[in-house]
Amino acid sequence: MAARKQPPTGKRVAVALQAASAGGSLPLRSIVVVGYDGVEALDLFGPLETFARTRDRNGKSLYEARVISPNGRTFITESGVRINPHCSWLEIDGGDSLIIPGGVGIRSAPVSQMSARWIAKKAGCFRRVAAVCTGVFALAESGLLNGRRATTHWAFADEVAAKYPLVKLDPDSLFVSDGKFFTSAGVTAGIDLALALIEADCGRACATTTACEMVVYLKRPGGQHQFSEPLRLQIQASEPMGELSDWIRRNLSRELDVAAMATEAKVSPRQLNRRFRQLYGISPAAYLTKIRLDVARLLLAENDARLREIAAAVGFRNDDSFRRAFERSFGINPSLYRRAFRTTK
Repeated sequence: MAARKQPPTGKRVAVALQAASAGGSLPLRSIVVVGYDGVEALDLFGPLETFARTRDRNGKSLYEARVISPNGRTFITESGVRINPHCSWLEIDGGDSLIIPGGVGIRSAPVSQMSARWIAKKAGCFRRVAAVCTGVFALAESGLLNGRRATTHWAFADEVAAKYPLVKLDPDSLFVSDGKFFTSAGVTAGIDLALALIEADCGRACATTTACEMVVYLKRPGGQHQFSEPLRLQIQASEPMGELSDWIRRNLSRELDVAAMATEAKVSPRQLNRRFRQLYGISPAAYLTKIRLDVARLLLAENDARLREIAAAVGFRNDDSFRRAFERSFGINPSLYRRAFRTTK
């Protein structure tokens, strides 16, 4: 008797969902998470906790997770937590999804290369392969991301792009999928990625329930640029032009321009432009705009002032130009940003 032809994956998921709504059950899916010395604990535990909290309406677990290490022995996270894995890499034949967390360990050449060889050999045994944060180093090293879109933590995007030029890096996305391969931005973005995988497997309602239990967004608005840029500016403020940066912040409501900045820094506009290009890779005018938007971001979260008042406070001529600049920089409009990140009640 001829074997019955299986419907495509998407149809199988739809059939499973119909069965669940009629009193049936979704299949138990296996998750394999790669561990190693120097792994980022949140990269590992974020997805693990997300999958562990996902259950059907009868309270049955929908995922079964295993943590593995190169030799099956205890490994230590970046923060010093000792993890006792289920087994070694060599004892894994495959599973539904393979998760590769980031961390200082996997950014070292020996671990990255060893991991890459194992991933290249085993990737075909998994329906999906996902890298969290700098776990992308091992996945890219395997060659499996060549010609594919991917993302990583904003702080390592330039390094990944330089080392793996065949990878089509999108440094602003919280997570990216290309075929069976998934990558995410840093640390907590691993939770965003896990929720996206759960939604694909079990439906939006199931993923939403898990997100609500964890008190996180099912899909966060905007990209990681809205989080990384303010942090980058804070780092830069402690660098050689930090005093000028502080002065700019104290005088944002004034009609500042490059000439005024140069006068304050006691250099010519030309010298100031050269120095900013060398330090930050952008012009003084672009830096000024970034500081305006950084302060505006904080004001949006911390008080109830109108947009036009905030725009004026940080030096924009009107709220329309402020709104356009904010959206270009952070990928989200000021009003939506305020609703998502406000700290006042």
